[in-house]
Amino acid sequence: MKPETLGFFEKVYEVARLVPYGKVTSYGAIAKYLGAAKSARIVGYAMNGSGGKDVPAHRVVNRKGLLTGKHHFEGTNLMQQLLENEGIEVIDNQIQNLESVFWDPAKELH
Repeated sequence: MKPETLGFFEKVYEVARLVPYGKVTSYGAIAKYLGAAKSARIVGYAMNGSGGKDVPAHRVVNRKGLLTGKHHFEGTNLMQQLLENEGIEVIDNQIQNLESVFWDPAKELH
């Protein structure tokens, strides 16, 4: 992996660590905040490799609120359980009322 990619991953983790309890953000919102709007997939790769780095990866979902990264968690429903523990309603792998729990780093971080 290129050094600049590793640096980008660390920036992704820094933003993900700032997502408040009971809120979620998207891969694309993190990418846009980091000035790499077309890099949502790279943010996804970063989140896949975030195990053991104290990153609340369960709070990062796709733009429609789908738990697309859930297969990277131990246990079939761990991502959903972590979200539900924070009061977020999930039905059929999709966050309900996404707009009410969505945290946009571009608006929240100055």
